Amino acid sequence: MATLAELLRERASVPDAVVEHLQRLVGSWGILSDLSFSDLLLFVPTVGASRRFVVVGQVRPTTSQTLHLEDLMGREVGDDERPLLARAWALGSVVEGEMIAARSERARVVCIPARFRGEVAAVLTREAPLVVGRRAGELERVYIGVFDRMARMVTAGTFPFPVDEPLSSEAPRVGDGVMTLDAAGRVEFASPNAVNALHRLGIYRGILGASLEELGLERSPVRAAFSERMPAAEELELGDVAVFIRCVPLLDQDKVTGALVLVRDVTDIRRRDRLLLGKDVAIREVHHRVKNNLQTISSLLRLQARRLPRGDARHSLEEAERRIRSIAVVHEILSRDTADEVDFNDILPSLVRMAEDLSNTASPVRVTWSGEAGQMGAQVATPLAVALNELLQNAVEHAFAFHGEATGEPGTAVSHPAGPGADHQPLVHISFTRRGDELVIEIRDNGDGLPEDFSIATTSSLGLLIVRGLVNSQLGGRIEMYNDGGAVVVLVIPVGPSDRSDLARI
Repeated sequence: MATLAELLRERASVPDAVVEHLQRLVGSWGILSDLSFSDLLLFVPTVGASRRFVVVGQVRPTTSQTLHLEDLMGREVGDDERPLLARAWALGSVVEGEMIAARSERARVVCIPARFRGEVAAVLTREAPLVVGRRAGELERVYIGVFDRMARMVTAGTFPFPVDEPLSSEAPRVGDGVMTLDAAGRVEFASPNAVNALHRLGIYRGILGASLEELGLERSPVRAAFSERMPAAEELELGDVAVFIRCVPLLDQDKVTGALVLVRDVTDIRRRDRLLLGKDVAIREVHHRVKNNLQTISSLLRLQARRLPRGDARHSLEEAERRIRSIAVVHEILSRDTADEVDFNDILPSLVRMAEDLSNTASPVRVTWSGEAGQMGAQVATPLAVALNELLQNAVEHAFAFHGEATGEPGTAVSHPAGPGADHQPLVHISFTRRGDELVIEIRDNGDGLPEDFSIATTSSLGLLIVRGLVNSQLGGRIEMYNDGGAVVVLVIPVGPSDRSDLARI
């Protein structure tokens, strides 16, 4: 589905300044839809000789039922289908009437020209089912009255306001609570929800005819909205109660004639935020303690290994220490942030340092990487970190001549003939590629390569057995190893949302 900007540029050839103005209109017109209890559509003429219009914006009210169940974005209409629309565009003035809408339902339509710098840029239509034999109550009359005032601002080009309003999901809407103010900033009308929100703040005295400052709301955004002729917002707290207030000035010939004040009780949201913050802190503390415990175990294994003579036992303890350290790295990253996922690229430097520390000081192995592994949960990152640590350790220890044997020490010479790694810089490169819901990891070295009879399925190497078990069983992926100017290992790991649900049970 094309976006608003794409439709404006491709189907209507609208200049960038007009695109930005209409984007601001669509970004803030939810208020208009709620106040008018109506669907709103935004039309611009298409490029071409015949007068046709394309729908570039659509919003449905939260205060009433919608008239249009279908998505109309990108739909074109002609003069014969929408004569009121064509007339409003030609005259540059508001045109009202009736039409046959979807499902052969008669609807009331108000076509409002939207100006930008004095020129009609689009036509906004208010469309709602006909209501016969029903008298509007005070709330409906006030809402429609405010809509009419804001519609005149749209026609004059003063709404939307000339700055982007970054409205959060917590910003109040019409259904949350409405107050209207006169030109002096005194309350003319307050909806029941707005009155309830003020009661939560301890305000029970007469609201009508008083300013918000007189009611005790010294930090209200009304003064800023009136003086700057721009919307202003403020969150007020009294004890455990929090109320969000947003003031939208109503302009007529560039003068403030009143304001629309939207009020929302966000006490429950703030309480939930505090609970989530406490939960996040607790989770981070757990990861921090796990990391510390793993580092303690790692240190104990390292101390124990140093007390043993060189040989298989010492080498095995050192390998176990590195495996535990790779798990600790994941928990260290998780302890820094409240997110449930980690960026695996943040883990790589520690894994690379551990691998490079194993290489011969006379001919050090350089480990590099490229690409983005992306975000992943701990249930994926932990076994992947261990598997990658094993593969890097294996490459550093066995891929190049003059490095340690499988059961020897790093830095000791071996007796087999010098291979490709003997006459040039030993290199290991890791590349990450996202392929749909899969992460493809390639570890390539320029060393001696794999033995001719090597098979990952029949290997007896403990490190590779660990890698195979982690990749196939825990990660649900697959592994391939072959020679290509050195050894190449390819891991294909599912990391998409559909795969994470399966990994959650691990």
